[in-house]
Amino acid sequence: MEQVAELSAKLDLMLKAASVSRVALAHRLGVDKSLVGRWLSGAVHPTEHNLARLSEFLGESLAGFRLADWYEQPERLAARYGVVAASRAVNVPVPLGAGPVAEFLESAGPELSFRGDAYEGFWRTSRPSYLMSGRIFHDYGMIRRRADGLIEVMMQGSGLDFSGLLFPTCGNVFVFLYDRTGRSPMTVLFKGVSLPKAMVLDGILLLATLDPDRTPAALPIAMERVEDLTGESEADLARYHEIIDEMPLPVEPVAHDVLRDRLYRDVGPAAAAMGGEAFLSVSGNRGLSRGVAGSDLRG
Repeated sequence: MEQVAELSAKLDLMLKAASVSRVALAHRLGVDKSLVGRWLSGAVHPTEHNLARLSEFLGESLAGFRLADWYEQPERLAARYGVVAASRAVNVPVPLGAGPVAEFLESAGPELSFRGDAYEGFWRTSRPSYLMSGRIFHDYGMIRRRADGLIEVMMQGSGLDFSGLLFPTCGNVFVFLYDRTGRSPMTVLFKGVSLPKAMVLDGILLLATLDPDRTPAALPIAMERVEDLTGESEADLARYHEIIDEMPLPVEPVAHDVLRDRLYRDVGPAAAAMGGEAFLSVSGNRGLSRGVAGSDLRG
């Protein structure tokens, strides 16, 4: 069967017209929500079987909708069903002009579209305190794809408020944040996962600490999935504020001793001589990063 041009934009329109969430669609078709997300991002085209099932399902809510309608122009579909066509596809990042930032966005674009959904969800971070010896801090937050295709990150905890963007690229996950409380930028580099849904991410945090000298520091950090998104923007935003107060445990929590050992591991020449790390790093065979693909495949 010929693939449908602009399928992601058309599917987004039809779900709006039918008032159906991606969660409801996934449940009705018996597929994972992440697959629906990849259809909507344009990373994956539905099979002929799934496109027929999509058509049948939408036809129950949208009178007269049939398989052939997928080959109509988005504007004609929007006019027929009384919805507004998006001005840009979901998988096209907002241009940020010329220069290195634009070059980075261009190089990260394919993986951002294809792999970004793996990191959407509600998360808990764990990181050692630079100022309070032995203390582990937790932040809670949300990662989700915006309408422009970029992936936003919002985190709060320990009196701090972070926001920024996430870019999966080069097998890793780059996160650029700004802390409104400390009025300071920070960068996190996580080891990425190859499976469709990330559960734990292991990384390094680079920041200016909140001591009087604003000391630059690199610290280990881990992030564990707490919940999946509902796919409803307002509901997810409300849930984000709830989990900051509730502080729920992760879905598959890393054992406390394992997590503490990872965050306070010894690094340097002496550690390397004993088989450890000469530098603070996150290698695949020693790190905590892992993902899942259904109930049976994990890694």
